Amino acid sequence: MRTTTFPPLRVTPDLRSSAEAVLEDGETLSAFVLASVEQQIETRRTRDAFIERGLASGERARRSGKYVSADAVLRKLKGRLDAAKAAGKAAVKTPNIKALKRAA
Repeated sequence: MRTTTFPPLRVTPDLRSSAEAVLEDGETLSAFVLASVEQQIETRRTRDAFIERGLASGERARRSGKYVSADAVLRKLKGRLDAAKAAGKAAVKTPNIKALKRAA
């Protein structure tokens, strides 16, 4: 695969100094900028997919007339959080939408 370049980026001396100050051992400014661009691309794709899923879910709810109350969602999430804290886990799995609907 052939590579290409980004256009030159003009920044203030303060911004460049700030970026250089946080470089890890052996990391170049170019590698830092590349990683930042890649991270922003992934963040925006994830955000766009999240919004798309939310809009689709809202449309399905409007068509079906079936909604899950905010209280039911919060009860379910609180239960999962409490269980995770009790188990000493740092992360909680992605919610099961069908289970949330049953709790309503």
